[in-house]
Amino acid sequence: MSRIPQDRLDEGRVDLDDVDREIVSALQRDGRRPYSRMAADIGIGEGVVRYRVQRLERAGILQIVGIADPLKVGFGVVPGRLNDVASHISTFPETSYVASLAGAFDLIVEVVCRDTGHFTHLLTQEIHHVEGVVSTESFLIMEIHKMAYGWDVRRNVAALAQPVPGDGAGQPAATKAAD
Repeated sequence: MSRIPQDRLDEGRVDLDDVDREIVSALQRDGRRPYSRMAADIGIGEGVVRYRVQRLERAGILQIVGIADPLKVGFGVVPGRLNDVASHISTFPETSYVASLAGAFDLIVEVVCRDTGHFTHLLTQEIHHVEGVVSTESFLIMEIHKMAYGWDVRRNVAALAQPVPGDGAGQPAATKAAD
């Protein structure tokens, strides 16, 4: 049985050996799998499995939890409440963008907060308490690569007025300009 040296535990980085990987893999498939079955499958003693699981938990590498299937416990926006939820969330001073969506999410909300504490409070004490909100998923913007709020309306309108190539209305705009 290999042991993780204390200095490796202290620095927070642990290299897993093949036995550790087998144990973690088995627990990922079934977190309630008995140590005796894992030991038999891997070809080691049950006490070795128990020791390694405890060691991996202490090192913060392994956490055994129950996971609920969000589709089976009713997560999502309450049907018929989307406009009410959007209107309510739009009143929060932190919101800069609120939009209804088609797809995996019903609503997207962009907020601007002072720090993570402010965001945590907004999410857990304000947004989660809006009637009709039953789940949220948060994304942290790490770096903005482009932000454009002003569109050249004249250019966009002019582009929309041009005929589409091959639609029978004449040549494409670039060819016409060259004539």
